Amino acid sequence: MMNREAPSTESNAHTGRRAVVTGGVGFIGYHLASSLLKSGYHVTIIDDLSTGRLENIADLSELCKEAPYRLTFVEGSITDLFLLKQLFKDAAFVFHQAAIANVQRSIEDPARVNDVNVTGTLNVLTAARDNGVEKLVFASSCAVYGDAALLPASENMETGPISPYAVSKLTGEHYCHVFQHNYGLQTACLRYFNVYGPGANPDSDYAAVIPRFISLVKRGEQPVIFGDGEQSRDFVYVDDVVEANIQLAENTATGVYNIGSGVSTSINELAALVMGMCRQKLSPLYKESRQGDVKHISADITRAKMIGYSPKFSLADGLKRTISSV
Repeated sequence: MMNREAPSTESNAHTGRRAVVTGGVGFIGYHLASSLLKSGYHVTIIDDLSTGRLENIADLSELCKEAPYRLTFVEGSITDLFLLKQLFKDAAFVFHQAAIANVQRSIEDPARVNDVNVTGTLNVLTAARDNGVEKLVFASSCAVYGDAALLPASENMETGPISPYAVSKLTGEHYCHVFQHNYGLQTACLRYFNVYGPGANPDSDYAAVIPRFISLVKRGEQPVIFGDGEQSRDFVYVDDVVEANIQLAENTATGVYNIGSGVSTSINELAALVMGMCRQKLSPLYKESRQGDVKHISADITRAKMIGYSPKFSLADGLKRTISSV
């Protein structure tokens, strides 16, 4: 049985190493929480269930049914600083995944995105600082690069966000740096490229194109491409992203890291690959480009490799796993 309240002192007596995952019922957060539980961590999840799936909570409970005290789920928001300060007590690590991760929504409602992604992140950092958390790992985004003039993008190049969502992520990075510099809170910022895998939310900007393509193509419908399809992305499988999070929590590395595959793929190439794997012969349906979308982005992952990051899944391998899970 899951504890849906703040963890008590009594339950914490069972804890060896405790990790908090904000947004832990969402796509990446769920996979991360699952891996942490399998590794023996005691995991506390806070999620407002705005995009996360309730069935993910049941799946996570099943992983620790012999020791249910290892999982605590709290339905709540990162905009609630008082709640965060309660939940972060005795936590070794905080994995901050919660966000409104949608470029179009950020353009339509920048104030709301700022409330969650910026003020919410400031709350998470404050609660981590006040509770003596060892390290905070922040989910940032390759969107901070904007339309980078030089690719692959490296961490030391100038950023150029072109959407409120991208601005919110870059602001979160700056806050992480400031909290480390002024308060000694160790932080690592992971600039996710296009994360995909089983359970991906088609409304998220991380890899919405992949679940949408798979859903349409499996129904025999045309995959929809915005623009000419020559825009390119760096797709990285969710298991590789999870491994990067845990590696960066458990070692002494701090700062900003690109988390991608290091391989660039056009949307036209992706559509052809999905159609081939689903054994469908279809012609993509092209629509007008969307505001705020970058044309090309790919990751230089040299810096992440220096601290042990090594993506294991090719796009073909990851797509096979994702398609088979649908």
